[in-house]
Amino acid sequence: MNATLLAAVFGTAIVTGLILLAVALLPVAERARPTRERSRLVMRVAGMSPRSRMILAGSIAAGILIAAVTGWVAAVLIVPAAAVGLPYLLAPPPAAAQIRRVEAMEEWTRSLAGVLGAGVGIEQALTATLRSTPEPIRPEVTQLVARLRARWDTETALRAFADDLDDVTGDLVAANLILAARRRNRSLAHVLHGVAESVAEDVASRRRVEAGRAKPRGSARLVTGFSLLVLVVLAVTGDYVAPYGTPAGQVILLALLTAYAAGLLWMRRMAEGDPFPRFLGPQARAGAR
Repeated sequence: MNATLLAAVFGTAIVTGLILLAVALLPVAERARPTRERSRLVMRVAGMSPRSRMILAGSIAAGILIAAVTGWVAAVLIVPAAAVGLPYLLAPPPAAAQIRRVEAMEEWTRSLAGVLGAGVGIEQALTATLRSTPEPIRPEVTQLVARLRARWDTETALRAFADDLDDVTGDLVAANLILAARRRNRSLAHVLHGVAESVAEDVASRRRVEAGRAKPRGSARLVTGFSLLVLVVLAVTGDYVAPYGTPAGQVILLALLTAYAAGLLWMRRMAEGDPFPRFLGPQARAGAR
């Protein structure tokens, strides 16, 4: 093993150790701060599950081993980046979970409208729907009922409920409930049926959009898997990748892989889309000033 390879291996190990040490020494109060006040790298490493941390540590060790055996120093960066980054870049975005939450809001709104149609008050109706609340929004509804039982003001509890849902559809439902709580409107059941119909249309449109976005993601996974397979076969059976073993070739290889990863990230960001802005909550009030 030459001096350059040893320097790269030990340099990478030192930098990795310093990053993990900084995460381990990070105070608990610092971890509780908002995301915008923290380093994204520290946040992601600190928020990793134990399984992800094991994968990261194992990939770093594998990269160092490959670099020591083959002389490809770039493997110290490529292997961990591929092990951690590819599952994120090629996995579907959390749109399916968001659709299930919106669908649960629609189902809960219909149930609430049915209970209100029996002539009970808003607070009693909200409490009565707790048992039949769909699982995706059960924690938020449970918290709402707990606040009402703790004698919170109804409007304050509903605003907190909208913040817990953190979705424009939740704002729509909460806003109608807030108006009804102010005016004690008897026609709230009819209004909520209309809201549920609107939410159902929103769910259907989101499903159509997500079905269209799934096609390019599937193509990207197929192309990436095929490319990796071809590269591994060529690396084992031929001299096709030999030029990348030189220092200049490894720099070019890193640049090409970075460009490919940037393309995957760009495609994922386009597929995620921007959430609709909320019209309730602190952020909406701050934006209106």
